[in-house]
Amino acid sequence: MLAEKLLLNMLITISPVLIYSVLADNKRKLDSPVVCGLLQSMAALTCMIFSYANYGFSWDLRYVSLILAFLYAGPVAGGMVFTTIFTTRIIMGGETVLFGLVNTVLIAVVPFLILNRFWRFTPNKRVILTAIIGAWSLLVCFLSLTAFHSVKGQSLTINTNIPDLLIVGLIDTIAIAIAAKLNEGLVEKSRMKEKIQRAEKLNTLGELAASIAHEVRNPLTVVKGFLQLMQQDEKGKNYDYLSLVLSELGRAEAIINDYLNFAKPQFEKLEEFPLVHVLSEVKMLLEPFAVKQGVQLESSLDTSNFQLLTDRNQLKQALVNLIKNAIEATPEGGKVTLTYKLKDNHAYIYITDTGKGMDHDQLARLGTLFYTTKDKGTGLGTSVSLRIIETMKGKVSYESKLGIGTEVTMILPEGKKEIVNF
Repeated sequence: MLAEKLLLNMLITISPVLIYSVLADNKRKLDSPVVCGLLQSMAALTCMIFSYANYGFSWDLRYVSLILAFLYAGPVAGGMVFTTIFTTRIIMGGETVLFGLVNTVLIAVVPFLILNRFWRFTPNKRVILTAIIGAWSLLVCFLSLTAFHSVKGQSLTINTNIPDLLIVGLIDTIAIAIAAKLNEGLVEKSRMKEKIQRAEKLNTLGELAASIAHEVRNPLTVVKGFLQLMQQDEKGKNYDYLSLVLSELGRAEAIINDYLNFAKPQFEKLEEFPLVHVLSEVKMLLEPFAVKQGVQLESSLDTSNFQLLTDRNQLKQALVNLIKNAIEATPEGGKVTLTYKLKDNHAYIYITDTGKGMDHDQLARLGTLFYTTKDKGTGLGTSVSLRIIETMKGKVSYESKLGIGTEVTMILPEGKKEIVNF
């Protein structure tokens, strides 16, 4: 009877994920934690209704919903499930009501405390961590059961041929692991959808930018050439005006080149070189700019002989843009740190600043053409940098908190020239 009840509970705990995926396919808005909290609360309540009473306790999988709500939907959803379980347990009453309330509090504390660090782990580690917290909930319940029998002056004995406690532990672990894995699938699906939509937008914008840039650059080159000829013969007051016009035309030409580079980065000269040398050069190049801004630029570079095979100038352009953004986002007296580490044949470059930071919406739009957080800017620098790193088969990710700062993580794969033996 216990196994049947818990297997039913397992289906109930999985149902919110399945309902959530159906709603996602129907393109309804469900990113609100309230929706997740409502679904998980209903699952927890249903589990409590279909519980198995034995040893003076009601055995069910209500805490699976509580843990999942906190970890995968946030404190609002977790708080909703906690309130549902707490209130329902008071209404149910009984001589073990105090033990049940204490269990709920102790079990809810752990996922609440690790909530901020949970998403720093890889998907598989998140599933394992969720299962471990599920084991913690079982331990709390069993300790509570022992305490209850001790208060009653009884010893805890199992007078059945089936090891009930092992069944509870096994089904609970399987249920929370399956539910966590399904949640990870939804998270991955959502991220893949965002990446596909972003890639489509970037490709469309890239094609548009390239076509416009080509059409504008041709007449611009003609105008610039005639103005240069006119400047050679001009010695009067108009000479300064022509110099200013040529300077602005040069700036316009640089912007057009950025558009073309965004559309398709041109790797004109592929060469093999140590990454640490380029990082040192970029740091030296930007140190005067950092001093001018009143910002301290520090570095911690791994001296390992990590070789890259790519266009050195394009990589430098990407690094300069990203580090310069960090310096400009940092107020006077702040600090920007450039860190380089080697992990699993990949170079990890961290650019950390103590600037104003960005909220979730700003992070989501970062790298989009024409979007910038600066008062003056086109947003091309970041877009071009991300496109260059992407072309190098690298990855760039951002973590930021308002008022604390931003950390840019760049991951580059190792590249070496192939040696051909004849």
